[in-house]
Amino acid sequence: MRTVNAIAATSATDPLTRTTIERRVLGPHDVLIEIRYAGICHSDIHTVRGEWGEVPYPLTVGHEIVGQVAEVGREVTRHAIGDRVGVGCMVNSCRECENCQAGQEQYCLNGNTGTYGSVDRDGTVTQGGYSTHIVVNDDFVLRVPESIPYEKAAPLLCAGITTYSPLARWNAGPGRKVAVVGLGGLGHMAVKIAAAMGAEVTVLSQTLGKKDDGLAFGARDYYATGDPVTFEALKNTFDLIINTVSAPIDVAAYLSLLRLDGTLVNVGAPPQPLPVPVFALFGNRRSLPVPASAASPRPRKCWISAPSEALPPTSSSSTPTRSTRHTNGCSSPTYATASSSTSTACAESTTVPMHLINTSSPERYVELAGASSTRR
Repeated sequence: MRTVNAIAATSATDPLTRTTIERRVLGPHDVLIEIRYAGICHSDIHTVRGEWGEVPYPLTVGHEIVGQVAEVGREVTRHAIGDRVGVGCMVNSCRECENCQAGQEQYCLNGNTGTYGSVDRDGTVTQGGYSTHIVVNDDFVLRVPESIPYEKAAPLLCAGITTYSPLARWNAGPGRKVAVVGLGGLGHMAVKIAAAMGAEVTVLSQTLGKKDDGLAFGARDYYATGDPVTFEALKNTFDLIINTVSAPIDVAAYLSLLRLDGTLVNVGAPPQPLPVPVFALFGNRRSLPVPASAASPRPRKCWISAPSEALPPTSSSSTPTRSTRHTNGCSSPTYATASSSTSTACAESTTVPMHLINTSSPERYVELAGASSTRR
């Protein structure tokens, strides 16, 4: 076992504390990563507060992880010491069920293994990226190009794939009208990615306070949902709505904004139930799916492309040029970031340099986590 420095939650109410955690000895397919940055995701906050269920305290959270390969197992061939890499929301799955064999490990029928707070295949509880090092099976390690700074790549590993996945799955692109509910960590990423894909993007936010930001990110229109006129004016308008907020919404009101065969996708995850009036779905043959975080249309690569690269095609029939083992719900090999429009999106999300664990006050991380909870 390897002892590493970390920051952990010991309860739902106490401040995060500096501590040490154990990382397993490298197996033949494992990669030891020296973590450079970890994004602060709203999932981390929900988990630490116990809002999504029982928590195995003490717990180190964080699943937007980037860093450098420090050591590899003897059978690892895709990664080498010194490589720039990342880890997202999953670190394992059964690899044997129908969904895993189809490259959809996030829907593993035996339960995927989350980057933190999950019971891994060896019976240990996974610990996340608020630490100096992590050991991960190479199937779940992504490559990060030199052209993308670590701190900008990190949020793409949860917020990026969480919003890109439904945009690709439901064919956001030229001629499609996409609304994004909320302009926080997930929301601003959805706006940038949808705009980069060529969709006509509208932001729906409680007020117009972030309008300038939304338009700068690529939105064509921006409406305040606090104004009752908004819902009347936008009835039957959108092909796709991405709801990014982690709080209850009036689902029926947002469904009314969808045109024929329109889809409302929830990627925010409030702890409270969201009541869905069935008759609101009947009109215009509307749909209300809820994809898993880190989902990716099959078969395709997970992309965090360099700024000079274009986004991959959105057609569900596209196939990867190589197919080996699967990684993070995508076909290997995988790459980490997005187009010129999305590669800079991460600058607005919160990331923490992990080398500061040795020197900084843990209270600063609590402050950052509290601040980020209002942004996503």
